[in-house]
Amino acid sequence: MVNTLVDIEKASMILKLLGDKTRLTMVKLLEMNDCCVCEFVEIFKMSQPSISQHLRKLKDAEIVKETRRGQWIIYSLNRDSEYYLFIIELLSHLPDQEFKIKQLEQQGLRISCE
Repeated sequence: MVNTLVDIEKASMILKLLGDKTRLTMVKLLEMNDCCVCEFVEIFKMSQPSISQHLRKLKDAEIVKETRRGQWIIYSLNRDSEYYLFIIELLSHLPDQEFKIKQLEQQGLRISCE
């Protein structure tokens, strides 16, 4: 991995955003999976407006991006972000969260909006 320097102000803003457990977990989940709001609602047991607010903050910081699939919006990690390598490095120090996606699949709730 190429070592790229991140502006201290932007790094501070990213770290502050990811200092929230829900947003940090969302980003870790998006490292390996694309997800829609309805999946996050089920994973975090939070309201759709709360989940959307977290995602908006991550999108505004260009940490995540959204893609429209029909009437649904699917979120993914923004691999085009100039801070992608910084974020991936941070995520590499966190435990895998894939079990949360597997639980959704077992409950028949994976991509429940389709």
